[in-house]
Amino acid sequence: MLIMTKSVMAMMISFIFSIIWAVFLIPKLKKLKANQSLSIYLEERHSSKKGTPTMGGLIFIIPTIVSMLVLFLMKKINFSYNLLILIFTFLAYALIGFIDDYLIIKRKNNKGLTENQKMIMQIVIAIVFFYLFMISGNEPLLWVHTINFKWDIGWFYGLFILFVLVASSNAVNLTDGLDGLAGGLSVIAFLAFGIITWNTGWLSGYEDIAIFCFILIGSLLGFLIFNVNPAKIFMGDTGSLSLGATLGTLAILTRHELLLIIIGIVFVIETMSCILQIGYYKLTKKRLFKMAPFHHSLEKSGWIESDIVKLFWIIGLIGAMIAITFGVWL
Repeated sequence: MLIMTKSVMAMMISFIFSIIWAVFLIPKLKKLKANQSLSIYLEERHSSKKGTPTMGGLIFIIPTIVSMLVLFLMKKINFSYNLLILIFTFLAYALIGFIDDYLIIKRKNNKGLTENQKMIMQIVIAIVFFYLFMISGNEPLLWVHTINFKWDIGWFYGLFILFVLVASSNAVNLTDGLDGLAGGLSVIAFLAFGIITWNTGWLSGYEDIAIFCFILIGSLLGFLIFNVNPAKIFMGDTGSLSLGATLGTLAILTRHELLLIIIGIVFVIETMSCILQIGYYKLTKKRLFKMAPFHHSLEKSGWIESDIVKLFWIIGLIGAMIAITFGVWL
């Protein structure tokens, strides 16, 4: 019960910090004209969103770090080695996203970092991650807990880490297209991983990692107050890349990489819709969906934005409940 109490307290602290920080930050971003540039394909349906500031990821990134430091100074948590790896990834991907958002704002279009530039940065982070992960005594194992299956894949694990980080970060980034969609799904996903992490007693620093999840949940809930429809701010790549990579890191540290697919089922659906759309168009010169990612296809079919978000939240919650069952009970 103590870890649950700590988690709830941590979530409350970060929630309050997040709201206070948002009230200060949003007017500043508006004054700096840090506005989101809309794709020409979305201007018709999303014209009312012109002028909405981006870089909203700062609303939950900074309060999360501040809350961690406050709890550390209060001697309520310890910065374990695995927690530091998690925070490193959280901030490193936030920096990539921040640079991308900054360039988009500066150029006043949707051209930020190139795909090659992003990939190089992600490869560098993955290499550092792999090094930090291995020198701490971790083994390069693919581990399915339910059937106690372990497979040592050696240095290929480094490529696996790169795939998980890149796939998860870009999946959240693709999903971040409707007010509150990616933020709400992230709350659900981190709640699932927080509960699963409570059950990983073999992982060094598991309690502090679980508390980090709940701190981030609190910060995200504060952010959602300003991000649900009609959004007063968008999270931008600063937030989406960071959230996705952090989910991937949690999956790797807790050895639940396969459960990430179930926990992030909506992120997977959104990503697959883009892959299928591109592949189908190259083969047939026709579109499989009206638009990708899939949430935009539903919009073009006449769905109301808030209804799409609610549906996807429910699907994400069902996936999270299934994952918790497998990750904790079975």
